Amino acid sequence: MNKVPLYKIVNAIALFFALASQLTHADVWPAKPIKFVVPFAPGGANDLIGRAAAEGAGKALNQVIVVDNKPGAGATIGADFVAKSAPDGYTFLISAAGIISNSMIKKSMPYKDSDLVPVAMIALAPSVIIVPANSPYQNIKDFINKSKSSGGLNFATAGTGSTPHFVAELLNIKADAKLRVIPYKSGSESLTAVISGQVDATSEASIVVLPFIKSGKVKALTTTWTHRLAMYPEIPTAYEQGFTDIQIAHWAGLHAPKGTPESIIQQMAQAIDAGMKNKEIQDRLKAVGIEPIGGTKASFEQFISQERARLQNVVKATGMTEE
Repeated sequence: MNKVPLYKIVNAIALFFALASQLTHADVWPAKPIKFVVPFAPGGANDLIGRAAAEGAGKALNQVIVVDNKPGAGATIGADFVAKSAPDGYTFLISAAGIISNSMIKKSMPYKDSDLVPVAMIALAPSVIIVPANSPYQNIKDFINKSKSSGGLNFATAGTGSTPHFVAELLNIKADAKLRVIPYKSGSESLTAVISGQVDATSEASIVVLPFIKSGKVKALTTTWTHRLAMYPEIPTAYEQGFTDIQIAHWAGLHAPKGTPESIIQQMAQAIDAGMKNKEIQDRLKAVGIEPIGGTKASFEQFISQERARLQNVVKATGMTEE
């Protein structure tokens, strides 16, 4: 029987331990800080939700999660950056409605929808339809009826394809309102237009408009989500007022580059859910009008699918497009 040379045995043992070390290292995630890319400027609802998610998930994973703001082009700059990032579990996108609607209304996109995969829902800020403080309307029904009898009312939006734009078109399609969409460059501009009486109404995220509602600078007619705001339950939902199809919110979730290992996606989804169940984080978000959600990857996928179908119907019915 031939003996195996000693050097071959030593090399085989060394190779075995090297491979074992590599496998062990690959299985340890996260082994370094993670990046959450926010595709909007600091200070808005998406940014605030993203930072709360980074804090909560970071605690659950015992790892640092940094927030990197990459605003511009209706959130496509940040989304494109993540879509083209390595699918190694260290770069994620704090996504919003544009992750669904941008490809529906833009003539060209730098990435495919399939390049980003859903991980988990984080939280949402219900839209609130507001009118000038001296407006005669007491509820959304008064407002809609006036739009029908007056030849139409002006509804400010934060630009083509923005959530306020979809709110206006949902009112036109589902409630037979007669609203003329007046696009502004941002939500702050459209809010200013309402406060000054330049337009009849707009809608914005609860976190943005609640301070103005509480100070009496504008009047709230309704929220467009399924339940009342925890922080300000005085505002009724459109559903309560008989408009069951008017459901939309400024939501934020987490997406990953296509190809990210499923085990990492599931771990991150669990970490996000744990973060949104953290009482300190819940109280902080609810205090500014944001509703923590969390949940599983599967529940977020279902939400994305339903939102895509709803928004696609609005785009087709209105011919909504962004030049």
